[in-house]
Amino acid sequence: MKNYHTHTRRCQHAIDSEEDYILSAIQSGYTELGFSDHTPWIYDSSFHPTMRMEAYEIDDYVSTLLKLKEKYKNQISIKIGLECEYFEKYMDGLRNMLKQYPIDYIILGHHYDGSDETGIYFGHPLTKSQLSQYVDSCIKAMKTGLYSYVAHPDLARYDTSDPFYKQEMLRLCIKAKEMNLPLEFNLLGYKTHRHYPNDSFFKIAKEVGNRIIIGTDAHESRSLLDMKTYHQARQHLENLGLSITEDITFLR
Repeated sequence: MKNYHTHTRRCQHAIDSEEDYILSAIQSGYTELGFSDHTPWIYDSSFHPTMRMEAYEIDDYVSTLLKLKEKYKNQISIKIGLECEYFEKYMDGLRNMLKQYPIDYIILGHHYDGSDETGIYFGHPLTKSQLSQYVDSCIKAMKTGLYSYVAHPDLARYDTSDPFYKQEMLRLCIKAKEMNLPLEFNLLGYKTHRHYPNDSFFKIAKEVGNRIIIGTDAHESRSLLDMKTYHQARQHLENLGLSITEDITFLR
């Protein structure tokens, strides 16, 4: 059993230490745990984010996980990742960071349009043009070849009964299938009854034939102990006839 969607306190909205997450994962029988805290960006402005680590924190993030990876190497495989948006004007900075640090993978968690400095949050109710912008940006991200899977692809908030929703999400699912990228069923949203994950999206994914990966989206270590929710979600996906995977492609 594997999980690649795990946060740390550096994102400003998670708790517990990295070691706490690792110990919980071991207790639950995970064989591989990937940390994917919200990536820092080097902004053009003086903006300070409220839902991700600051740029100076990446050193400690990586060094801490490298030490724990070595400490627990005989009990669990630890991977170092990041959850990143697709901010077109800052992608060169992201690529440079990936060259400087031993980052194993990144996942696409596309929360904001353009950047979180001034861009809209895609989890708020969207207009048609904003939904299209979300899908366009996700497709551009997938085309870079940098991302290992799409986290909460159905975060974009729009009336799922509107045919336009299916039209747009079909584009996203087709590109993910073409790029062989799994789509995430988000356990945090499932457990807390958010507007995602939603069956309307996953029925589209079923039609397209996408592979689905379960992401705990852990913001506290006890999330990795909640096997009841995990198994309920897995059974739900099986009932929908979806193909479940735990395999992702790594950067190195």
